[in-house]
Amino acid sequence: MKALVACEESQAVTMELRNLGWEAYSCDIQECSGGHPEWHICEDVIPLVNGNCTFKTMDGKTHEIVGRWDLIIAHPPCTYLTVTGNRWFNVERYGEKAIQRAKDREEAVEFFMVFANADCEHICIENPVGCMSTRWRKADQTIQPWMFGDPFEKKTCLWLIGLDPLVETNVVEPAPRKQFASGNTMPAWYADAWHLPKEERSRLRSKTFPGIAKAIATQFTEQITKQNDLKEEN
Repeated sequence: MKALVACEESQAVTMELRNLGWEAYSCDIQECSGGHPEWHICEDVIPLVNGNCTFKTMDGKTHEIVGRWDLIIAHPPCTYLTVTGNRWFNVERYGEKAIQRAKDREEAVEFFMVFANADCEHICIENPVGCMSTRWRKADQTIQPWMFGDPFEKKTCLWLIGLDPLVETNVVEPAPRKQFASGNTMPAWYADAWHLPKEERSRLRSKTFPGIAKAIATQFTEQITKQNDLKEEN
């Protein structure tokens, strides 16, 4: 089976799918940090989402996908979609910057919908809590890393097509939150990333935790395999 993991430079999900026998490829405009350039497509993902495509991985080899992908996992950039940035859309306060941000949000929504409308039977789109719950539809599921064995907080929404919600695999206690003088709190790992350069900070915060990556690969593989078996029986 063939899988496209869009907007994933870490290759976390791609590697888990490969471990299960998938012909899986990560795709991002950034080079991969997962250590497998032979599985990474460093180019625009849009021409690839509907399958029937030819592309090169970072090792220079050419690959061809005949027909549709069997699975698409997408992690579209959340900068302009998340609700945490809503204050920056105040035109009275931020003027042209807010107007530009609104335009950037529209482009981000359009990019998100490329995956939602892809010609693929099984699709999972991942993003933080954001505007897509009202611009498109509510997410099918909200998950946390601590539900899958990693003691961290990162509230993540999943929009699913042709797939069932993930089942918790190993519920653990999340690490204590960092508290600020203002009284606000934040997951410690997320707060500690502030000292990193902007691009490195963004990359760290966007990575998929290992437990979630494994659950996505394992459970969706089981679901798709069962669906395919039922089709063959009928």
